[in-house]
Amino acid sequence: MSGLWARLWEALRPLDPYRSVKAALGALVIVSVTITTLLVFVAIHTDTELRIVTIFSIIATMLITQFVAHGLTSPLDEMKTVARAMANGDYGRRVRAVRRDELGELAATFNYMAADLEAVDRHRKELVANVSHELRTPIAGLRAVLENVVDGVSEADPETMRTALRQTERLGRLVETLLDLSRLDNGVVPLRTQRFEVWPYLSGVLREASLAAAARGHGGGPGSHARADVHLHLDVSPPELTAHADAERLHQVVANLVDNAVKHSPAHGRVTLRARRGADGPGSLDLEVLDEGPGIPEAERHRIFERFNRGSVSTPHGPGSDGGTGLGLAIARWAVDLHGGSIGVAESPRGCRIRVTLPGTGKATG
Repeated sequence: MSGLWARLWEALRPLDPYRSVKAALGALVIVSVTITTLLVFVAIHTDTELRIVTIFSIIATMLITQFVAHGLTSPLDEMKTVARAMANGDYGRRVRAVRRDELGELAATFNYMAADLEAVDRHRKELVANVSHELRTPIAGLRAVLENVVDGVSEADPETMRTALRQTERLGRLVETLLDLSRLDNGVVPLRTQRFEVWPYLSGVLREASLAAAARGHGGGPGSHARADVHLHLDVSPPELTAHADAERLHQVVANLVDNAVKHSPAHGRVTLRARRGADGPGSLDLEVLDEGPGIPEAERHRIFERFNRGSVSTPHGPGSDGGTGLGLAIARWAVDLHGGSIGVAESPRGCRIRVTLPGTGKATG
Protein backbone atom coordinates (compact mmCIF):
# COMPACT_ATOMS: atom_id res chain seq x y z
CA MET A 1 0.00 0.00 0.00
CA SER A 2 2.81 2.40 0.86
CA GLY A 3 4.38 1.73 -2.55
CA LEU A 4 1.12 2.73 -4.24
CA TRP A 5 1.00 5.98 -2.25
CA ALA A 6 4.62 6.71 -3.15
CA ARG A 7 4.04 6.21 -6.89
CA LEU A 8 0.88 8.28 -6.83
CA TRP A 9 2.60 11.05 -4.91
CA GLU A 10 5.55 11.15 -7.31
CA ALA A 11 3.13 11.44 -10.20
CA LEU A 12 1.06 14.26 -8.73
CA ARG A 13 3.31 16.07 -6.18
CA PRO A 14 0.40 18.30 -5.07
CA LEU A 15 2.35 20.03 -2.26
CA ASP A 16 5.17 21.42 -4.40
CA PRO A 17 3.39 24.74 -5.13
CA TYR A 18 2.95 25.49 -1.42
CA ARG A 19 5.57 27.66 0.30
CA SER A 20 4.50 26.69 3.82
CA VAL A 21 3.47 23.52 5.64
CA LYS A 22 0.73 25.58 7.32
CA ALA A 23 -0.72 26.41 3.91
CA ALA A 24 -0.69 22.72 2.94
CA LEU A 25 -2.49 21.74 6.16
CA GLY A 26 -4.99 24.55 5.61
CA ALA A 27 -5.66 23.24 2.12
CA LEU A 28 -6.22 19.76 3.61
CA VAL A 29 -8.85 21.12 6.03
CA ILE A 30 -10.59 23.06 3.26
CA VAL A 31 -10.73 20.02 0.97
CA SER A 32 -12.07 17.79 3.77
CA VAL A 33 -14.78 20.29 4.72
CA THR A 34 -15.72 20.76 1.07
CA ILE A 35 -16.09 17.02 0.46
CA THR A 36 -18.19 16.61 3.60
CA THR A 37 -20.42 19.54 2.61
CA LEU A 38 -20.93 18.16 -0.88
CA LEU A 39 -21.84 14.73 0.48
CA VAL A 40 -24.35 16.29 2.88
CA PHE A 41 -25.81 18.32 0.01
CA VAL A 42 -26.12 15.14 -2.08
CA ALA A 43 -27.79 13.32 0.82
CA ILE A 44 -30.38 16.07 1.28
CA HIS A 45 -31.37 16.01 -2.37
CA THR A 46 -31.36 12.23 -2.85
CA ASP A 47 -32.90 11.06 0.42
CA THR A 48 -29.65 9.23 1.31
CA GLU A 49 -29.35 8.32 4.99
CA LEU A 50 -27.13 10.64 7.01
CA ARG A 51 -25.11 7.80 8.52
CA ILE A 52 -24.08 6.63 5.06
CA VAL A 53 -22.97 10.15 4.22
CA THR A 54 -21.02 10.30 7.47
CA ILE A 55 -19.24 7.02 6.71
CA PHE A 56 -18.26 8.13 3.22
CA SER A 57 -17.10 11.50 4.57
CA ILE A 58 -14.87 9.80 7.13
CA ILE A 59 -13.42 7.43 4.52
CA ALA A 60 -12.73 10.24 2.04
CA THR A 61 -11.16 12.43 4.72
CA MET A 62 -8.91 9.58 5.92
CA LEU A 63 -7.74 8.81 2.39
CA ILE A 64 -6.93 12.44 1.67
CA THR A 65 -5.21 12.85 5.05
CA GLN A 66 -3.13 9.72 4.47
CA PHE A 67 -2.17 10.97 1.02
CA VAL A 68 -1.12 14.40 2.27
CA ALA A 69 0.61 13.02 5.38
CA HIS A 70 2.77 10.79 3.19
CA GLY A 71 3.81 13.79 1.16
CA LEU A 72 4.63 15.83 4.24
CA THR A 73 6.76 13.14 5.86
CA SER A 74 8.52 11.74 2.76
CA PRO A 75 11.43 14.27 2.97
CA LEU A 76 11.93 13.30 6.62
CA ASP A 77 12.03 9.60 5.68
CA GLU A 78 14.56 10.38 2.97
CA MET A 79 16.71 12.36 5.42
CA LYS A 80 16.63 9.42 7.82
CA THR A 81 17.86 7.08 5.08
CA VAL A 82 20.65 9.47 4.05
CA ALA A 83 21.67 10.03 7.69
CA ARG A 84 22.02 6.27 8.21
CA ALA A 85 24.18 6.04 5.07
CA MET A 86 26.40 8.88 6.37
CA ALA A 87 26.74 7.09 9.70
CA ASN A 88 28.16 4.14 7.74
CA GLY A 89 30.70 6.35 5.94
CA ASP A 90 28.79 7.09 2.71
CA TYR A 91 28.85 10.90 2.41
CA GLY A 92 27.86 11.02 -1.23
CA ARG A 93 24.11 10.63 -0.68
CA ARG A 94 21.82 13.67 -0.93
CA VAL A 95 18.17 14.51 -0.28
CA ARG A 96 16.02 15.76 -3.15
CA ALA A 97 15.19 19.39 -2.32
CA VAL A 98 12.37 20.23 -4.76
CA ARG A 99 9.84 21.50 -2.24
CA ARG A 100 9.48 25.22 -1.57
CA ASP A 101 8.17 24.98 2.01
CA GLU A 102 9.96 24.63 5.33
CA LEU A 103 10.72 20.96 4.68
CA GLY A 104 12.29 21.88 1.36
CA GLU A 105 14.52 24.41 3.14
CA LEU A 106 15.39 21.75 5.72
CA ALA A 107 16.33 19.33 2.93
CA ALA A 108 18.57 21.96 1.29
CA THR A 109 20.27 22.69 4.64
CA PHE A 110 20.72 18.96 5.19
CA ASN A 111 22.44 18.69 1.81
CA TYR A 112 24.80 21.56 2.69
CA MET A 113 25.69 19.77 5.91
CA ALA A 114 26.28 16.51 4.04
CA ALA A 115 28.57 18.29 1.56
CA ASP A 116 30.57 19.84 4.42
CA LEU A 117 30.95 16.47 6.12
CA GLU A 118 32.05 14.91 2.85
CA ALA A 119 34.70 17.63 2.44
CA VAL A 120 35.91 17.18 6.04
CA ASP A 121 36.19 13.44 5.54
CA ARG A 122 38.14 13.92 2.30
CA HIS A 123 40.48 16.42 3.96
CA ARG A 124 41.11 14.07 6.85
CA LYS A 125 42.07 11.25 4.51
CA GLU A 126 44.49 13.51 2.62
CA LEU A 127 46.14 15.01 5.70
CA VAL A 128 49.20 12.75 5.68
CA ALA A 129 49.85 13.42 1.99
CA ASN A 130 49.47 17.16 2.49
CA VAL A 131 51.91 17.24 5.39
CA SER A 132 54.38 15.24 3.32
CA HIS A 133 54.04 17.76 0.50
CA GLU A 134 55.02 20.66 2.73
CA LEU A 135 57.82 18.90 4.62
CA ARG A 136 59.60 17.19 1.77
CA THR A 137 61.26 20.34 0.35
CA PRO A 138 63.40 21.17 3.43
CA ILE A 139 63.95 17.47 4.05
CA ALA A 140 65.24 17.07 0.49
CA GLY A 141 67.53 20.08 0.90
CA LEU A 142 68.91 18.80 4.21
CA ARG A 143 69.43 15.36 2.71
CA ALA A 144 71.35 16.84 -0.22
CA VAL A 145 73.69 18.75 2.12
CA LEU A 146 74.35 15.72 4.32
CA GLU A 147 74.87 13.39 1.33
CA ASN A 148 77.43 15.77 -0.10
CA VAL A 149 79.31 15.76 3.20
CA VAL A 150 79.15 11.96 3.55
CA ASP A 151 80.25 11.37 -0.07
CA GLY A 152 83.12 13.80 0.27
CA VAL A 153 81.74 16.22 -2.32
CA SER A 154 81.87 19.05 0.22
CA GLU A 155 83.55 19.52 3.57
CA ALA A 156 81.69 19.77 6.86
CA ASP A 157 82.77 23.38 7.18
CA PRO A 158 80.79 26.01 9.08
CA GLU A 159 79.06 27.29 5.93
CA THR A 160 77.81 23.81 4.98
CA MET A 161 76.62 23.18 8.51
CA ARG A 162 74.85 26.55 8.53
CA THR A 163 73.00 25.49 5.37
CA ALA A 164 71.93 22.26 7.06
CA LEU A 165 70.89 24.21 10.14
CA ARG A 166 68.76 26.56 8.06
CA GLN A 167 66.94 23.60 6.53
CA THR A 168 66.36 22.12 9.99
CA GLU A 169 65.02 25.42 11.24
CA ARG A 170 62.75 25.61 8.22
CA LEU A 171 61.32 22.20 9.10
CA GLY A 172 60.28 23.56 12.46
CA ARG A 173 58.77 26.66 10.86
CA LEU A 174 56.82 24.56 8.37
CA VAL A 175 55.30 22.53 11.18
CA GLU A 176 54.17 25.81 12.70
CA THR A 177 52.80 26.82 9.31
CA LEU A 178 50.63 23.71 9.12
CA LEU A 179 49.26 24.63 12.52
CA ASP A 180 48.59 28.12 11.18
CA LEU A 181 46.47 26.62 8.41
CA SER A 182 44.21 25.04 11.00
CA ARG A 183 43.71 28.52 12.48
CA LEU A 184 42.59 30.02 9.19
CA ASP A 185 38.93 29.95 10.13
CA ASN A 186 39.52 31.19 13.67
CA GLY A 187 41.29 34.49 13.02
CA VAL A 188 44.31 36.17 11.48
CA VAL A 189 47.86 35.04 12.25
CA PRO A 190 50.03 38.05 13.12
CA LEU A 191 52.78 39.10 10.71
CA ARG A 192 56.36 39.99 11.61
CA THR A 193 57.06 42.44 8.84
CA GLN A 194 60.47 43.98 8.21
CA ARG A 195 62.38 45.67 5.42
CA PHE A 196 64.89 43.52 3.52
CA GLU A 197 66.86 43.46 0.27
CA VAL A 198 65.04 41.46 -2.38
CA TRP A 199 67.96 40.12 -4.44
CA PRO A 200 69.86 38.23 -1.70
CA TYR A 201 66.60 37.09 -0.16
CA LEU A 202 65.22 35.55 -3.36
CA SER A 203 68.65 34.14 -4.25
CA GLY A 204 68.55 32.15 -1.01
CA VAL A 205 65.09 30.84 -1.79
CA LEU A 206 66.19 29.67 -5.24
CA ARG A 207 69.32 28.01 -3.81
CA GLU A 208 67.14 25.97 -1.48
CA ALA A 209 64.84 25.11 -4.40
CA SER A 210 67.83 23.93 -6.45
CA LEU A 211 69.03 21.72 -3.59
CA ALA A 212 65.56 20.23 -3.22
CA ALA A 213 65.27 19.57 -6.97
CA ALA A 214 68.68 17.92 -7.06
CA ALA A 215 67.81 15.77 -4.08
CA ARG A 216 64.59 14.61 -5.73
CA GLY A 217 66.59 13.84 -8.85
CA HIS A 218 68.88 11.55 -6.84
CA GLY A 219 65.86 9.97 -5.18
CA GLY A 220 64.86 8.03 -8.28
CA GLY A 221 61.14 8.73 -7.99
CA PRO A 222 58.86 8.78 -11.02
CA GLY A 223 59.90 11.56 -13.33
CA SER A 224 62.48 12.91 -10.90
CA HIS A 225 65.42 12.31 -13.25
CA ALA A 226 64.81 15.58 -15.11
CA ARG A 227 64.21 17.98 -12.26
CA ALA A 228 67.85 18.94 -11.78
CA ASP A 229 67.86 20.03 -15.44
CA VAL A 230 65.35 22.82 -14.86
CA HIS A 231 67.14 26.15 -14.89
CA LEU A 232 66.11 28.65 -12.22
CA HIS A 233 66.55 32.28 -13.25
CA LEU A 234 66.26 35.34 -10.98
CA ASP A 235 65.37 38.73 -12.43
CA VAL A 236 65.30 41.63 -9.92
CA SER A 237 65.09 45.22 -11.09
CA PRO A 238 66.49 47.46 -9.80
CA PRO A 239 69.20 45.29 -8.18
CA GLU A 240 69.01 47.31 -4.95
CA LEU A 241 65.24 46.74 -4.67
CA THR A 242 63.92 46.46 -1.10
CA ALA A 243 60.55 45.26 0.20
CA HIS A 244 58.59 45.37 3.45
CA ALA A 245 56.94 42.03 4.34
CA ASP A 246 57.06 39.02 6.64
CA ALA A 247 60.14 37.22 5.32
CA GLU A 248 59.04 33.77 6.50
CA ARG A 249 55.55 34.05 5.03
CA LEU A 250 56.96 35.37 1.78
CA HIS A 251 59.37 32.42 1.75
CA GLN A 252 56.34 30.14 1.82
CA VAL A 253 54.85 31.95 -1.15
CA VAL A 254 57.96 31.92 -3.33
CA ALA A 255 59.08 28.39 -2.38
CA ASN A 256 55.67 26.88 -3.16
CA LEU A 257 55.30 28.76 -6.44
CA VAL A 258 58.80 27.84 -7.61
CA ASP A 259 58.38 24.22 -6.53
CA ASN A 260 55.09 24.02 -8.43
CA ALA A 261 56.68 25.59 -11.53
CA VAL A 262 59.64 23.20 -11.42
CA LYS A 263 57.39 20.15 -11.15
CA HIS A 264 55.37 21.18 -14.18
CA SER A 265 58.30 22.28 -16.33
CA PRO A 266 59.48 20.22 -19.30
CA ALA A 267 62.92 18.64 -19.34
CA HIS A 268 65.63 21.30 -19.60
CA GLY A 269 62.99 23.94 -19.02
CA ARG A 270 63.39 27.36 -17.46
CA VAL A 271 61.66 28.87 -14.43
CA THR A 272 61.96 32.63 -13.98
CA LEU A 273 61.39 34.47 -10.72
CA ARG A 274 60.87 38.16 -11.47
CA ALA A 275 60.68 40.96 -8.89
CA ARG A 276 59.76 44.60 -9.45
CA ARG A 277 58.88 47.58 -7.28
CA GLY A 278 55.13 47.67 -6.63
CA ALA A 279 52.78 50.55 -7.21
CA ASP A 280 51.03 50.43 -3.82
CA GLY A 281 53.50 52.51 -1.86
CA PRO A 282 56.82 52.20 0.03
CA GLY A 283 58.03 48.63 0.37
CA SER A 284 55.45 47.23 -2.05
CA LEU A 285 56.55 44.39 -4.29
CA ASP A 286 55.40 42.71 -7.50
CA LEU A 287 56.55 39.10 -8.00
CA GLU A 288 56.04 36.81 -10.97
CA VAL A 289 56.90 33.13 -11.40
CA LEU A 290 56.97 31.96 -15.01
CA ASP A 291 57.52 28.46 -16.34
CA GLU A 292 57.50 26.76 -19.74
CA GLY A 293 55.08 23.99 -18.85
CA PRO A 294 51.63 23.23 -20.27
CA GLY A 295 49.98 26.11 -18.42
CA ILE A 296 46.64 26.14 -16.60
CA PRO A 297 43.35 25.96 -18.52
CA GLU A 298 41.35 29.15 -18.14
CA ALA A 299 38.37 27.25 -16.74
CA GLU A 300 40.49 25.97 -13.82
CA ARG A 301 42.36 29.16 -12.91
CA HIS A 302 39.87 30.27 -10.28
CA ARG A 303 40.23 26.95 -8.42
CA ILE A 304 43.97 26.32 -8.33
CA PHE A 305 44.44 28.15 -5.02
CA GLU A 306 41.76 26.12 -3.25
CA ARG A 307 42.90 23.64 -0.65
CA PHE A 308 43.41 20.08 -1.89
CA ASN A 309 42.72 21.05 -5.49
CA ARG A 310 45.07 19.11 -7.77
CA GLY A 311 43.71 20.22 -11.11
CA SER A 312 42.00 18.25 -13.81
CA VAL A 313 43.24 14.73 -14.44
CA SER A 314 43.30 15.62 -18.13
CA THR A 315 45.72 18.49 -17.59
CA PRO A 316 49.23 17.50 -18.75
CA HIS A 317 52.00 17.68 -16.19
CA GLY A 318 55.71 18.07 -16.45
CA PRO A 319 58.10 15.14 -16.08
CA GLY A 320 58.70 16.00 -12.43
CA SER A 321 55.07 16.28 -11.43
CA ASP A 322 53.66 13.79 -8.99
CA GLY A 323 50.13 15.14 -9.39
CA GLY A 324 50.52 17.39 -6.35
CA THR A 325 48.43 17.32 -3.21
CA GLY A 326 46.74 20.68 -3.59
CA LEU A 327 48.10 22.41 -0.50
CA GLY A 328 51.14 24.37 -1.71
CA LEU A 329 49.23 27.00 -3.72
CA ALA A 330 46.61 27.28 -0.98
CA ILE A 331 49.38 28.13 1.48
CA ALA A 332 50.76 30.68 -0.95
CA ARG A 333 47.39 32.41 -1.27
CA TRP A 334 46.92 32.32 2.51
CA ALA A 335 50.27 34.01 3.12
CA VAL A 336 49.56 36.63 0.46
CA ASP A 337 46.13 37.33 1.95
CA LEU A 338 47.75 37.90 5.34
CA HIS A 339 49.80 40.69 3.77
CA GLY A 340 46.69 42.21 2.21
CA GLY A 341 48.05 41.43 -1.25
CA SER A 342 46.75 39.53 -4.24
CA ILE A 343 47.77 36.41 -6.15
CA GLY A 344 46.46 35.04 -9.41
CA VAL A 345 47.19 33.50 -12.78
CA ALA A 346 48.16 36.10 -15.40
CA GLU A 347 48.00 35.74 -19.16
CA SER A 348 51.13 34.29 -20.70
CA PRO A 349 51.95 33.28 -24.30
CA ARG A 350 53.68 30.17 -22.99
CA GLY A 351 53.48 28.09 -19.83
CA CYS A 352 52.08 29.42 -16.58
CA ARG A 353 52.58 32.88 -15.12
CA ILE A 354 51.54 33.55 -11.53
CA ARG A 355 51.63 37.12 -10.27
CA VAL A 356 51.87 38.19 -6.62
CA THR A 357 51.36 41.75 -5.42
CA LEU A 358 52.30 42.78 -1.89
CA PRO A 359 51.31 46.23 -0.56
CA GLY A 360 54.40 46.77 1.60
CA THR A 361 53.67 49.10 4.51
CA GLY A 362 50.19 49.83 3.15
CA LYS A 363 47.60 47.33 4.42
CA ALA A 364 48.96 44.10 5.87
CA THR A 365 46.23 42.37 7.84
CA GLY A 366 48.54 41.38 10.67
